[in-house]
Amino acid sequence: MLRRDRWRLGIVAMVVLAALVTVFPLSGKINLGLDLKGGAHIVLQAKETEENKVTEDSIERLLAVLRNRIDQYGVAEPVIQREGRDRVIVDLPGIQDPDAALELIGKTAQLEFRQVISATSPVPPGPQRQNYDSDEEFKKAQERWEAAKAEIDAGKENLARVGAGVEGSLVSRDDEGRHYLLGKTLVAGKDLVDAKTQYDNLGRAVVALTFSSGGAKLFDEATAANVGRQIAIVLDGIVISAPVVQERITGGNAQISGRFSPAEASRLSIMLRAGALPIAVDVIENRSVGPSLGEDSINSGIRAGLIGAALVFLFMLLYYRTLGLAADTALAVAILLVFAGLISLKATLTLPGIAGIVLTIGMAVDGNVLIYERMKEESLAGKTPLAAIDAGFKKALTTILDANITTLIAAAVLFYFGSGPVRGFAVTLSIGIVASVFCNVLVTRIILQHFMGRRSAAASLRTRS
Repeated sequence: MLRRDRWRLGIVAMVVLAALVTVFPLSGKINLGLDLKGGAHIVLQAKETEENKVTEDSIERLLAVLRNRIDQYGVAEPVIQREGRDRVIVDLPGIQDPDAALELIGKTAQLEFRQVISATSPVPPGPQRQNYDSDEEFKKAQERWEAAKAEIDAGKENLARVGAGVEGSLVSRDDEGRHYLLGKTLVAGKDLVDAKTQYDNLGRAVVALTFSSGGAKLFDEATAANVGRQIAIVLDGIVISAPVVQERITGGNAQISGRFSPAEASRLSIMLRAGALPIAVDVIENRSVGPSLGEDSINSGIRAGLIGAALVFLFMLLYYRTLGLAADTALAVAILLVFAGLISLKATLTLPGIAGIVLTIGMAVDGNVLIYERMKEESLAGKTPLAAIDAGFKKALTTILDANITTLIAAAVLFYFGSGPVRGFAVTLSIGIVASVFCNVLVTRIILQHFMGRRSAAASLRTRS
């Protein structure tokens, strides 16, 4: 074996070994798309108001904030794309809790710290009912609710009258039925640089905030001016908590405490880190794709891929005999490399991606057919089998590279201008192109050089000639 052939064999051996280590065991290593894994499909529509108009800039900023939130939430290969003038489509593969995901991406997350000018008392809960399903108890509960609602409305109206003369005032409420008359914003969410989930001394989840230098100065001034008074922490117009300022707070750190579960605190931290949505949104569609549907798609895709591969393998074996066995071996290596590439790049496999793998099989075989046809021509010209291999590869190489480069350019265009499943197809196709060229140029050649020393392989070449 020549030195260059040893180098080829060494390269092929190392690449195949690395692919085997990467791929096996296969379970759980490949990211599956929404059509294969299930998940959430959400359509949002920007809400236009007199203060916030839907513009190109606001939609682009909306997309950026959504991407930031979802990336921090840890969703593998989400699809976030614009549709029309004011709609955004979000696909989240593998999401187990669609409602939590919707809360994460649908909330504006406008955080404000405001001075509390006045507040109503909380509405006490009704006594626990033993016979909650009886008519009498239901009527009592309804009477208590109507009385409580009247108290809430009266407090709200009173605060609204008081606040009419206060600049920048806002009437808000909390989850215990209190209504607050709030002063102007002291510190805003845009002044944050970090937010993370922590736990207080009682083990309750809280959100720890870190302000920018400008925000730290504003917070310092706000707490210094309001010692002994309440400052409300307001998220999207709802008072989360309204602690009394005990002392001036310096250092640019604060804490939001409330009735948070760890998951809720984590989502709030993500929303605050990613920033508020530049424009409010309405949920137009919120649809879950069940894992059973994804499993059916996987089974159908695998079945189609196996049938296609089996037919190609069989054709090559019947038509080219021993040479067909060499082509089939190279084809198996190409498929292995495609899966290794998907895993290494953390790419997402979708139904169109499976179609890309099947297309790769055809392209890899097409390269082998070109090589074999050139080899037949050289064999008819009287060259020995090994000489026919060298000449056949040299003559077929340019055609193989030209065909694959043009397809790779098309895949790049699909990836750049496409989205979602189209991008998945482009990625899988690109990986398949690289794998098929590698197998055509190196793997097939190594196998043929080994086989051509045998009578059966040489006879296959003469027979097909």
